[in-house]
Amino acid sequence: MTGAAIEATGLGMKYGRRAGWALRDCSFRLPAGRVCALVGPNGAGKSTLLALAAGLLRPTEGTVRVLGSATPADARPRIAYVSQDKPLYPQFTVADTLWAGQELNPTTWDRAAADRVAATLPQDAKVRTLSGGQRTRLALALALGKRPELMLLDEPMADLDPLARHQLMGTLMAEAAEHATTIVMSSHILTELEGACDYLLLVDGGTVRLGGESDDILAAHAVLTGQVGDLAPHTVVESRTTGRQLTALVRKEGPVDLAAWDVTEPSLEELLLAHLRSPDAPPLLTPSATGTSSRAGAAA
Repeated sequence: MTGAAIEATGLGMKYGRRAGWALRDCSFRLPAGRVCALVGPNGAGKSTLLALAAGLLRPTEGTVRVLGSATPADARPRIAYVSQDKPLYPQFTVADTLWAGQELNPTTWDRAAADRVAATLPQDAKVRTLSGGQRTRLALALALGKRPELMLLDEPMADLDPLARHQLMGTLMAEAAEHATTIVMSSHILTELEGACDYLLLVDGGTVRLGGESDDILAAHAVLTGQVGDLAPHTVVESRTTGRQLTALVRKEGPVDLAAWDVTEPSLEELLLAHLRSPDAPPLLTPSATGTSSRAGAAA
């Protein structure tokens, strides 16, 4: 097993007495060097999880270790965190902001990486005059320029047009490949994540319901189509019947009867939507996500 970039045990976060739990009994392990898609509905706890990993919040219960440190704040020099609102000094120019990034990270600053992302930005423009997409570029330039071991990105592409998203996603993937940077990226654009991320965390109801290598999670499921019949021993995540034909997304619990069913592998989007529509489906975490050597499919 490789080292863990993030390891949560019984992690919980509650905002005040009336707001309820944003996360509750959340346990998972993210191996270092992965590009992880963090997905889930609004209010599922994704932003809270990223803020806890960045050391900006203290958990109400449980623990989270980041880059081997029991106190995430101690690992902050090795982390880059880009939140949804991308707070930057509004009176600084683009050039001032990049200068500040270099001054704050003198031993690790990679000016070339920062400049590649910020190349299209007017250097003398003040941050307060930038569009949402331009602010995103500047925030990502700071994050990449820091040359972190772990990047935590909360909806980083939401303000960008499709071409800019494609270009910056390519930059992030190159960063991960060249420097073995661990990237955790939340997004609602599922198709954008499918070709870029090799690890998956589905957060829903304040806990992790799916976790592990994307390929392994997909391979553990199948879409079965055939005459209405018995789906045992497989675990049914979601099913629908049209006339006498049944289509079901199942978690495979043994060989599939190919004489009875047409079998296809779901896309990542199909899989995630099915699990989100079926909150009672049991959780699935692969061995790397639990830190065990048991078979894939071990529940948290």
